[in-house]
Amino acid sequence: MKSIIATRTEEVAGSAERAPSARQALASLSLSMLLSSLGTSIANVGLPTLARAFAASFQQVQWIVLAYLLAITTLIVSVGRLGDLTGRRRLLLAGIFLFTVASVLCGVAPTLGLLIAARAAQGLGAAIMMALTLAFVGETVPKARTGSAMGLLGTMSAVGTALGPSLGGVLIAGLGWPAIFFVNVPPGILTLFLAHRFLPVDRQGTKTERTGFDLVGTLLLALSLAAYALAMTMGRGNFGLLNVTLLFAAVFGVGLFALAEVKAASPLIRLAMFRNPVLSAGFAMSTLVTTVVMATLVVGPFYLSGALALDAARVGLVMSSGPIVAALTGVPAGRIVDRFGAHRMTLAGLIGMAAGSSILPLVPTRFGVPGYVAPLVVITAGYALFQAANNTAVMTNIQPDQRGVISGMINLARNLGLITGASVMGTVFALGSATTNIMTARPEAVAAGMRLTFTVAAALVAVALAIASVMRPRRERPSRTPASRPSRKHR
Repeated sequence: MKSIIATRTEEVAGSAERAPSARQALASLSLSMLLSSLGTSIANVGLPTLARAFAASFQQVQWIVLAYLLAITTLIVSVGRLGDLTGRRRLLLAGIFLFTVASVLCGVAPTLGLLIAARAAQGLGAAIMMALTLAFVGETVPKARTGSAMGLLGTMSAVGTALGPSLGGVLIAGLGWPAIFFVNVPPGILTLFLAHRFLPVDRQGTKTERTGFDLVGTLLLALSLAAYALAMTMGRGNFGLLNVTLLFAAVFGVGLFALAEVKAASPLIRLAMFRNPVLSAGFAMSTLVTTVVMATLVVGPFYLSGALALDAARVGLVMSSGPIVAALTGVPAGRIVDRFGAHRMTLAGLIGMAAGSSILPLVPTRFGVPGYVAPLVVITAGYALFQAANNTAVMTNIQPDQRGVISGMINLARNLGLITGASVMGTVFALGSATTNIMTARPEAVAAGMRLTFTVAAALVAVALAIASVMRPRRERPSRTPASRPSRKHR
């Protein structure tokens, strides 16, 4: 893993204009993204083992995953803004330290309650790492190579997500469940060393900047996002009265948050930034696209086992093809973005995802695994290109003191898409299969559920594509106007 990161960071940061430490700085950012993504997926495979170890129900051990996800979702924007105000380097170092220590506490937790609390602390560390990793790109990588850096970080995110289930299964089988948390400690220490040694030192801000943190807005946003995340994840697919209540609470909380931000002297999120079409479109498209990506993870296992009759080992092997494609295409996608421009490649990535999502429902079941994997590869490669292009477009030409909060917003949009996809697309799949128990459904019913799910997925990508197309003229005008004015002066 270290050799992969070293090789790719050398390709991305290999510019004579930068200091020799740029490669090591980018390596620390890559490891931060890898570890935080690994923490998202590695615990899922251990839930049955943890349920037996703590004599707990599935609903109880589910909070081991949920606590991590909630901590990231509710706090990622706030910690991004805090990094803008107090210094990104020191906050990132604190986040890596917290993540590493919390990993140790998870491994030694004697009770389920303490394990869940440690996972929440680990999620806070991961939120800091995710939010500030993208924010640091502008300080460590030349602007012309921003796309390549974003592609590299996307690759590390995909590698962490893909590696989690398989690595977790091996560690649990050989060393027991604590190993899935202890495995983070050595790379966490290495990441802390590299970040401390090579990341640029924080610039000293004014006293006003350091005391302008919006505590009320932070609390309202965190509670609203927590309510939404719980509404989408509780009930295991049954959207009952509690889910509806939480959803209304989330909407009400967002309204209160907007009012608080208008009145705040130093708001957590400047609502005026949503007037920027690049930012608002980027956030919206990211949420829609990651909802579709989550559909492949939710529906895929049921389709492969129920309709194609694959055993668990082969299901895992086929499911790993998507993240592997994302990992292999991330850096090349970033280079393409640097060469051809973020907006063109955003459209190209969305067209690829739309094509794959449209083809998948049309492929007959008799085509077997190749008929499922081929469209999945197109979807995943398109997503890798979209992610590199969209992140580059959003993170380019923004004020330095807003990089942390904008980075947090990018990750928040992604997390909201994942949470929504897990709930909504799972419900669509159940409706399409027309059965109350998907585990005992006939292969024809499972195939029908898959077809409806990816028909909806294709529609969501089409909406994202429409947003990107509408935003095109507005994006191009600013770049043409400055170029035309000097030519008139020289005439």
